[in-house]
Amino acid sequence: MPLDVESLRSHFPSLASGIAHFDGPGGTQTPRAVGQAIADTLTGPLSIRGSSVASERNADTAVLSFRSAMADFLNADPSGIVYGRSATQLTYDFAKHLSTGWGPADEVIVTRLDHDCNVRPWVQAAERRGATIRWVSFDPETSELRLDELREALSSRTRLVAVTAASNLLGTMPDIRRIAGMVHDAGALLFIDGVHYAAHAAVDVRALGADFFVCSPYKFLGPHCGVLAAAPALLETLLPEKLLPSTNAVPERFELGTLPYEIMAGTTAAIDFTATLGDGGSRREQLLAAHADIERHEAALLAILEAALAQMPAVTVHSRAAVRTSTLLLTFDGHDAAAASRFLAERDILVPASNFYAIEAVGVLGLGAAGGLRVGLAPYTNLDDVHRLIEGLTAFLD
Repeated sequence: MPLDVESLRSHFPSLASGIAHFDGPGGTQTPRAVGQAIADTLTGPLSIRGSSVASERNADTAVLSFRSAMADFLNADPSGIVYGRSATQLTYDFAKHLSTGWGPADEVIVTRLDHDCNVRPWVQAAERRGATIRWVSFDPETSELRLDELREALSSRTRLVAVTAASNLLGTMPDIRRIAGMVHDAGALLFIDGVHYAAHAAVDVRALGADFFVCSPYKFLGPHCGVLAAAPALLETLLPEKLLPSTNAVPERFELGTLPYEIMAGTTAAIDFTATLGDGGSRREQLLAAHADIERHEAALLAILEAALAQMPAVTVHSRAAVRTSTLLLTFDGHDAAAASRFLAERDILVPASNFYAIEAVGVLGLGAAGGLRVGLAPYTNLDDVHRLIEGLTAFLD
């Protein structure tokens, strides 16, 4: 059914500011229910996890509910949901864990389409172990990942392939299922950066073939944190450094120190809020329906925006992949992207300009460190926002 965007927007106090937010790829606005869940958890009876009194049980419930909610969101096993401060922190941690057995005979594959979060940790881990890094690039004309290069790079020496499920810069969504088949046929592990993907698609880590999948709830209406999903049996094979008295149980063995129960409760609230946007029986079914409605809503707005941009000769749209998210990277003939961002901000239209940590990608595109203007649609984006953006860009280019 069509997404009732005006009803949806009523749940976001921040939208009363009048700002048209196109900065979703950097982090979405937050519904009232998420903030309330954080406040209620933090100010209610709360202690270290346990079962003897309500404050201990509240902490335990926050953790278990978080794992259950994220498992429904990702179609993963709750026992394989690892909490982290950010996707970057989790990737660094698991690069350390996974590289323990690497040596000079091993190879790791990274791509130039990825956010540096899914590049540098692997490059640095490989360098420490003497392993070889192999690169896979993308076609700047089509924004498509070069799967032929990946096929050529894979060998019996490959230990891990790190790839994005959706480029945070261009929106490109590579064929992850196909990539997973290639990677697993070579006997390697697949580590997926799903941060941008999870904000725009219904995630199914099992169907994708992900061995490890990281995402960030603050990209899909939740609080600032990171989540990693993997099969519990795979996590059991990894032995992180940890305090002697801390549990060795999976997934807790990877979560060092006391967990932020209030942030976990906020994440659960964000997923529950999203589920209310869709019909269905189980929470997973509701989430699938909600994502389908959100995708249709964003696609309709994207079509209007792209049609308008096509009438602006001075605008170059670098997001050209056949399958991609509702995210566009723009540059301008004779105009600086940062100047465009400032011009729009003066009109309360927030569209950031940067390289957005996609250092390798902007290099392939020849844009340099300045990058471009990134337009990101979100579930709460409405037609008025899009018209304001079109009018603002038109005025900037006049």
